[in-house]
Amino acid sequence: MHDLVIRGGNVIDGTGAPARTADVAIEAGTIVSVGTNVGRGTREIDARGLLVTPGFVDFHTHYDGQVSWDSFLTPSSLHGCTTVVMGNCGVGFAPAAPDRHDWLIALMEGVEDIPGAALSEGITWGWESFPEYLDVIGASPHVIDFGTQIPHGALRAYVMGDRGANNEAATPADIHAMYGIVKEALEAGALGFSTSRTLLHKSIDGVPVPGTYAARDELFGIGQALRDTARGVFGLAIEHLQVPKEMGWLEELAVETGRPVLFNFSQTDFKPKLYLKLLEMLDDARAKGVPLYGQCAGRAIGIMMNWEITAHPFARHPSFMALAGLDREARLATLRDPEFRRMLLDEKPVFENPFEALIAKGWGKMFITNPEMDYEPSPDKSLKAIAKATGKRPQELAYDAMLADDGRGFLYFPLFNYAGGDLDCLHTMHQHPHTRMGLSDGGAHCGAVCDGGMPTFMLTHWTRDRVRGDKLPLEYIIQRQTSQSAHTYGLYDRGILAPGMKADVNVIDYDRLTLQRPEVVYDLPAGGRRLLQRASGYRYTVCSGSVIREDDEFTGALPGQLVRGTQAAPTRKAAAA
Repeated sequence: MHDLVIRGGNVIDGTGAPARTADVAIEAGTIVSVGTNVGRGTREIDARGLLVTPGFVDFHTHYDGQVSWDSFLTPSSLHGCTTVVMGNCGVGFAPAAPDRHDWLIALMEGVEDIPGAALSEGITWGWESFPEYLDVIGASPHVIDFGTQIPHGALRAYVMGDRGANNEAATPADIHAMYGIVKEALEAGALGFSTSRTLLHKSIDGVPVPGTYAARDELFGIGQALRDTARGVFGLAIEHLQVPKEMGWLEELAVETGRPVLFNFSQTDFKPKLYLKLLEMLDDARAKGVPLYGQCAGRAIGIMMNWEITAHPFARHPSFMALAGLDREARLATLRDPEFRRMLLDEKPVFENPFEALIAKGWGKMFITNPEMDYEPSPDKSLKAIAKATGKRPQELAYDAMLADDGRGFLYFPLFNYAGGDLDCLHTMHQHPHTRMGLSDGGAHCGAVCDGGMPTFMLTHWTRDRVRGDKLPLEYIIQRQTSQSAHTYGLYDRGILAPGMKADVNVIDYDRLTLQRPEVVYDLPAGGRRLLQRASGYRYTVCSGSVIREDDEFTGALPGQLVRGTQAAPTRKAAAA
């Protein structure tokens, strides 16, 4: 008798192979058989008519603080993820000198828009070094597996103090010390190192994240720790328009360290064809066998707009800012007042920077959402187009749309990957062998971005629902966010449904798989606010052989573990057994 048998499902095994009808038998957290006549199970799941896949692996999340208080790591665990990787974009909470806790929180709050009060109340601390951090977060039960990387921001501040925090140049002694700490972290189980070189990433005080201007000797000096341990991914967030200028040294770094180098890869409105040049540069790297990869999102990296959250067209209007102290009902009562509406519509905003103005007045890329959440709306549905057709001002349309549904209405602003008014650029990016699926930012951007549900979107939109262009094969999309994601980070024990592999499995009602519209919830510590997007259609999610979700609800099982370092693929002997 097996512990669990998933019977008669439409199995897509994560290798890219065609779907087939098969059973999956599991014992002691490991897959022991995939095929027919596998024998009986103590528990059996009838998967006839359902899709059976490996659990999804999301390697771009920001649960660095949340992991210490939230056993369920939502939203990722709501969307079929059984492994997540955090510590991205150069921000995190280890190493951490005792007097740097508040500074690290302010850095994370500014870069990733996670409420500082929630982090202050929720993080348990109890560590200083990176290995101690792993020990602490690995000691508590979680619903899914999680791994982390050592972030440049925390590292620099720990080694260099205020000099590091203020982006002063690192000395040879500083670099040697950072090398030693990164080497120690990798040997303790860090999955890589991350840094940021984009001015979009700033602390809550407006200071660029430490490492933004790091010189070559510093970056390559740290990279040597990856080379010497033969472990880890070197991840970067780079200024989008600067990527072509950075590609030379990125390629050299990948060659010198022999480790995967992974950078953010998006289309921007300012140079909408630049991504094609970058694909050509990735072609060149691939032809030379260089492990250099672009990390692209599953959809437009979009800003959600609502009266309760960070960004919307009236956020910088003085009269709206004066409502900051009101509770939700009092604020809505004011917004419903015709006189206030008239005043706010005619009032001039006070922007602190050009980016705020771009977002608040970008009517041509601002769309009213519906419960079905169309993430590829046509330009004729923008507020600009509707205003032209109706004779109304786009401001009026925005105001009324956000007041809909008892003040819970949303606007959607696709910031990156939407310069052409569609997702064709991503259709091209995702087919390139040297790009990887990422940038969901699960756990981050609580008040503006809600992309943690991207794993579900990859199935619903790209393989089933897209109407404004070509789709992508279901087997490929499954492979994209299972074995391909896992293997990028050296996790060779998961991402494929085969004997000997870790028993992480999704059983999905593919035909009814649905992304729900985002909602604003106040479930973080200290009553912190965040955007949350749920899904329906996940009949079962299994992690390490335990059913953790059934019919889109948690079962209470907490089999998740800290992933420490590279995980070897099962040997032939183990697979045969």
